[in-house]
Amino acid sequence: MNNVEPKIFTLSKAGAVLGAKISQLLNGQLIGLQSRVSDADILTTSIGDEIRKAFKAGHPIIAVMASGALIRILGPLLNDKHNEPAVIAISEDGASVVPLLGGHHGANDLAKKIADLTSGHAAITTAGDLRFGIALDHPPKGYVLANPENAKDVMAALLAGEKAKLVGVSDWIENSKIELSDSGKVRLIIADKKVETSALDLVYYRENLMLGMGCERGAETSEAIELVEQILNENNLSPNQLAGLYSIDVKADETALHEVADYFKIPVRFFKAETLEREAPRLKNPSEYVFNEVGCHGVAEGAALAAAGQNSDLIIPKEKSKRVTLAIAKKSDGQVPNMQETENRTMSEKPRKRGKLFVVGIGPGQETWRSPEVSRMIGEATDLVGYSLYLDLIAQISEGKVRHDFDLGKEEDRVRHSMELAGEGKDVALVCSGDAGIYAMATLVFELLKNGGLSDAANRIEIVVSPGISALQAAAARAGAPLGHDFCTISLSDLLTPWDAIKMRVKAAAEGDFVIAFYNPVSKRRRTQLAYAKNVLLEHRPKDTPVILATNLGRPEEKVRVVPLEELNIDDVDMLTVVVVGSSETQTVKTGDGKTWVYTPRGYSAKVGTNINSKGETKI
Repeated sequence: MNNVEPKIFTLSKAGAVLGAKISQLLNGQLIGLQSRVSDADILTTSIGDEIRKAFKAGHPIIAVMASGALIRILGPLLNDKHNEPAVIAISEDGASVVPLLGGHHGANDLAKKIADLTSGHAAITTAGDLRFGIALDHPPKGYVLANPENAKDVMAALLAGEKAKLVGVSDWIENSKIELSDSGKVRLIIADKKVETSALDLVYYRENLMLGMGCERGAETSEAIELVEQILNENNLSPNQLAGLYSIDVKADETALHEVADYFKIPVRFFKAETLEREAPRLKNPSEYVFNEVGCHGVAEGAALAAAGQNSDLIIPKEKSKRVTLAIAKKSDGQVPNMQETENRTMSEKPRKRGKLFVVGIGPGQETWRSPEVSRMIGEATDLVGYSLYLDLIAQISEGKVRHDFDLGKEEDRVRHSMELAGEGKDVALVCSGDAGIYAMATLVFELLKNGGLSDAANRIEIVVSPGISALQAAAARAGAPLGHDFCTISLSDLLTPWDAIKMRVKAAAEGDFVIAFYNPVSKRRRTQLAYAKNVLLEHRPKDTPVILATNLGRPEEKVRVVPLEELNIDDVDMLTVVVVGSSETQTVKTGDGKTWVYTPRGYSAKVGTNINSKGETKI
């Protein structure tokens, strides 16, 4: 099974009980149909849409539902068996566990694991698994099948009675039920070098080569990829043997290194200079210049050796192109480096991945207004940082993640903490209400980068900002279309902006006849700013200009009112209210149900061929 979070789906209360047990077993996320299920991590109005979304994102899918329904939901998406995730259908009583897709991508193993939990039957139908006890197109961890296109013909031959010749040493094949013979027409090859193959050959490479790389700042990705391919070809090595790319931590934000890793589909990790310097006695090409620059005598060779660990050798000493260096190390016994050996290293010695900071806006708080991208990022994060109320609003999708709660007023501490966590190699979601870039934390992230004071690691993190529905957008949608023409937003809080600057902006917006959304309109101590704005606006637009007062948007206590500007009462506004004041062109219209809608014409009446006159009336 891959490392992507499993998604468990259910259509009923009984299915939710079973789904919760499976979710706990697999550390997955339980998604239930809102009309029938009350207790799940996520409740949805369309289980089919959620299943298709999870399938496209590569999540293993475990559905407590009829297999026929699951097949119909996913049918239009089925086109590539080599890239499909595991898909399993389970009966409500857990008696039948059926891997429908991705049997060799973890579905069969998952089915067996779930069946053990439910005391049910894993209905595995994959011929190779049943006959031979192994899946030749899904080798164990540490091995890569180089030619999966041959797997179908090889399996057919073996099922027809053909024997197999094992070339090399492999316990997992030797311990299977495959009949082995030196005269077998099928060849199962465990290779250390590139080999020529025929139609009945399957070639497996051990992922036991550690690629160390260094480069000048801003080196071209194409140069780096070309150097790796050149050195592999010259030494008759396969890219499938690469287990990972390693470098020094000051290169954690080097684009070329990350794109090389993506190109070869391998992880990329970074060591501290002190760790690389411990490899100095084993370097073939130590450099005083490199030591003076970064604190170790060799980046490429040192990183490769540090990654391969003890009892490893440099099989390819440092090679260099114009701006890139590489070296390759391998365990002396040719096996995959012992992961326990890596885990036993102290924290300072372990290689780290580049940390990632997701700056996300969760909207006003309700799940249906949160974007799928934001939900995905929260799902990928290991740590969540934010104001406690905001973290509470996403509790249903954040189980098992480390929370870092902060009070209001601790904005800089909150952002700095999230960036330093990411600097430690963690994937962190900095959670904001509304949109992260509108009066929220995204701007502070970049201020801290600009002004300094962060650790070197925090300065090298990957940053991704995802939009959310802002209070401005939510208020406008609830009231109609007040933002149909030019608009602006002004915060009336003078905590971070001088009051004189705020007054200037209010006056300019009034004179410019913008629709204005006022954020932070009042507080316990501030009761005069909104009154000032009202008086200025009355000098520039009609007394009956519509004003929208939107409170607790997206929550059960939501309240949206529309009042004339002249009748705006400051005591009707609190800090949870967004105030949207129309322009001189903003109008209202009542529908048959008695609801008043607010809209600002964009000027379609002036467009040739329109049937609307200048008053907004339909021409007859």
